[in-house]
Amino acid sequence: MLALGGAYAVSVSRTIGQEFTNQQLGDLSYFLTSTRHALRANNPAIVESEMVRYAELYGADIAAIDRSGEVWAAGRPDMHTLDENVAGKVALALSGRRTQASQGVAPWSFADLVMVEPVFDDGTVIGAVMISASAERPRGEVTSQWIWLVVVAVLLVAILIVVVLRLSNWVLQPMRRVDEAMAAIEHGDMEARIDDDTGPPEMQSMIRVFNQMADEIERVVSRQQEFVLNASHELRNPLGALLLRVEYLATGLDASWEADVEKARDEGQRMSRILDTLLFMAKAEKKDSPFVLVNLVELVRDRVAAWQQIADSRGVKLSVSADASVVSLTDRTAVESAFDAVIDNALKFAPRGTTIEIGAQQGADCAISVRDHGPGIDADDLHRVTDRFWRSPRDQNVPGSGLGLAIATDLLESLGGSLHVAAAQGGGLVVTLHLVAGES
Repeated sequence: MLALGGAYAVSVSRTIGQEFTNQQLGDLSYFLTSTRHALRANNPAIVESEMVRYAELYGADIAAIDRSGEVWAAGRPDMHTLDENVAGKVALALSGRRTQASQGVAPWSFADLVMVEPVFDDGTVIGAVMISASAERPRGEVTSQWIWLVVVAVLLVAILIVVVLRLSNWVLQPMRRVDEAMAAIEHGDMEARIDDDTGPPEMQSMIRVFNQMADEIERVVSRQQEFVLNASHELRNPLGALLLRVEYLATGLDASWEADVEKARDEGQRMSRILDTLLFMAKAEKKDSPFVLVNLVELVRDRVAAWQQIADSRGVKLSVSADASVVSLTDRTAVESAFDAVIDNALKFAPRGTTIEIGAQQGADCAISVRDHGPGIDADDLHRVTDRFWRSPRDQNVPGSGLGLAIATDLLESLGGSLHVAAAQGGGLVVTLHLVAGES
């Protein structure tokens, strides 16, 4: 638009300036003949009356100059002397040179257009004719044309902007819907789909493929969860029956088999706990909820109240110290499940009469800490605490499946957080749940 508009503006300026110059040249040509006759007859009255009428009609200064460079006849009676600029052009004309035509008139050009033509008589310059016309009219025409050009250009640019915005929105809106659906699936909403398939054909094809992919992902995840649930349920019955058979067979064995029977009981109970944990994990992962602002202090106090009875039965005290408000943008259900797994692990190893210290603080991120006074874990084994089914060799007699902290770690990572396990000063462990702060 700038290149085309600039070229058009220059063309308009040159055209109007050329027309104005040609008009002045035409008028000069008319007065050249009359002035030649008047100079021959040495009678200025022959041409002066026409010059007066021309000056009155067009408002221009016109004069006939003799060979000496003096004003010989003029359209105004008071026009006796020439200014320096006009005198220079008159001198060129008296030397036989013609006036150069103007190439254009710019709106900011305020000088009058002065044109001087020599008067020849048998090849000899006998005088000159000068016309000094105001450039107000061509300047006004150029200004008007340029204003219209700017108005049209602005309108075209506005129209093009609207068209481009609508076109880009038509192209990008489906991509935004795909992005929103992907974010929803990432946050656990497996039913997120794109209903509207508007946009370019390529985007419509991508949306259809995305919906098919989301259907397949939902189907696979659902089948995995159903498999874990069904396997956990189905294995519980034969395992229970197997444990009953062990107890029944144990009644017919002598004391020498007591150790083997006890090992069979322990392994059966361990398998039962593993199935319970798998069932809990499947149910926890199946509950999808959107990310919302969660007050972690309230969450901690609610879950501590739920665990209080179990803690009392084991002779362990639960103590909570937290900031006034710790807010995280997260999934409440997943955080509760992870926190429950950590509390359950702490209660298993906390000796009777000790206190489990629970805190919640907010800094660059949100943190929930659980500190017990149990036996702790060797420094070499700290990195293995969150591995699935891993248990310390000295804790094999403690009920559990080795999945609690692993489940908590997976849940927190799905929320963009993390779980950190460290040895506590004075014995025990400090397990810290890190979550994204609400302001983030």
